[in-house]
Amino acid sequence: MSTVTQLSYEEAVAAFEPVIGLETHVELGTNTKMFCGCPTAFGAEPNTQVCPVCLGLPGALPVANRAAIEATIRIGLALNCSIAPWGRFARKNYFYPDMPKNFQISQYDEPLCVDGYLDVEIDGETVRIGIERVHLEEDTGKTLHVGGATGRIHGATESLVDYNRAGIPLVEIVTKPVPGTGARAPEIARAYVTELRDVIRTLDVSDVRMEQGSMRCDVNTSLNRPGAEWGTRTETKNVNSLRSVERAVRSEIIRQAGVLTDGGKIIQETRHFHEETGDTRSGRSKETATDYRYFPEPDLVPLAPAAEWIAELKAALPELPRVRRARLQSEWGFTDLDMQSVVNAGAVELISATVEAGATAASARKWWLGELARRANETETELDALGVTPAAVAELQGLVDAGKINDKLARVVLEGVIAGEGTPAEVVAARGLEVVSDEGALTKAVDDAIAANPDVAAKVRDGKVAAAGALVGAVMKATGGKADAKTVRELIIARLS
Repeated sequence: MSTVTQLSYEEAVAAFEPVIGLETHVELGTNTKMFCGCPTAFGAEPNTQVCPVCLGLPGALPVANRAAIEATIRIGLALNCSIAPWGRFARKNYFYPDMPKNFQISQYDEPLCVDGYLDVEIDGETVRIGIERVHLEEDTGKTLHVGGATGRIHGATESLVDYNRAGIPLVEIVTKPVPGTGARAPEIARAYVTELRDVIRTLDVSDVRMEQGSMRCDVNTSLNRPGAEWGTRTETKNVNSLRSVERAVRSEIIRQAGVLTDGGKIIQETRHFHEETGDTRSGRSKETATDYRYFPEPDLVPLAPAAEWIAELKAALPELPRVRRARLQSEWGFTDLDMQSVVNAGAVELISATVEAGATAASARKWWLGELARRANETETELDALGVTPAAVAELQGLVDAGKINDKLARVVLEGVIAGEGTPAEVVAARGLEVVSDEGALTKAVDDAIAANPDVAAKVRDGKVAAAGALVGAVMKATGGKADAKTVRELIIARLS
């Protein structure tokens, strides 16, 4: 097997122009499945939330879930789509073990929502992502490959299928091709999925938890020489984190650029993203629509949402994320640069919740974009997955404001909270971290510092008050950082006046 030329990312985007597209699947948070009355709760024992309809048993007939149809229309409206006055479901035929009917009820040529857009901001610039369609379908089950090292079918000794997820309402949001993004293609892809997640979360139609599979993204990528026709695209399937969306686009750009540089051809195929290596691996050749043998679903009547109903749903849409961010920025007094850094870190909702819990916007931003962002980067995780709640951050800042701990001790307390030792107050109590501010308890430490540093003490006596900082530092060291610096400084000045 010949070796493909390995280009740097900078070399790849200098020689080729990327075109990206994203297909995002969102499980709706309805109480029951799309075409039957089975519950949809996550985490139930395998194959306990099934019935003849979602198992595709002979004679079982589907009935469409009105709540799912309503949620899909609301998503379409929030994405500036036109809502079709008439549409219908179709059968998408293919065999796969987690498809009990051997077909999926989906929408093909007559989806509910078409021709919309979603604006995202990158470094202060607005990029408009066109939405091709938003359609409603049912989810598949879940296959578990057991006995192998990778969790995939290759090398596995057996495979197990859980049909609990089969039939859950699933919305697919398909973008139009997005050209002209250049070297920013990976970050624009991530920004789009982030904004889309925020929109859907705001609508309260899904928990959009990527780690649980309720939001999954298929990333399409192609390359072409400047001015040439668009290249052949690949589809990287089921990317399940915001960070991975960005990495998958970047990896595929580098891989395709190497193949094309060597004179090779890109094969239209599905690929799988590997978290541990950050690259994509070939899956299977990509089917075209004709391979699925679509035809109208004979057991379901067409959809014809009334114009009055659509108008009511549009009027009841909540404040959408972009509008809300502008309002919050004004309320918080953040500059455009401040707010952009908050958005880039995915911390808008975290800071908002922290402020609601009692902290100031400035202190909330300090913690989430400072110490917590650093820890998230170190562990390669998202901020909201660190295990620290906005209420805990507000409580931590409250302890600092009350003088019970200082900033240095607060970072130690944060370690305890992340480690699961309890609330900030509980960590302070358990570790004995509360600041010592009692003058009597500090007097000996101050006297010892003065005695150990006679030259510095002499400068303070001569009126050089700034020199007291060295003595404060000595006391802080002696007390393990638990002394109240303000009280220590006042004691030192008083002793040496």
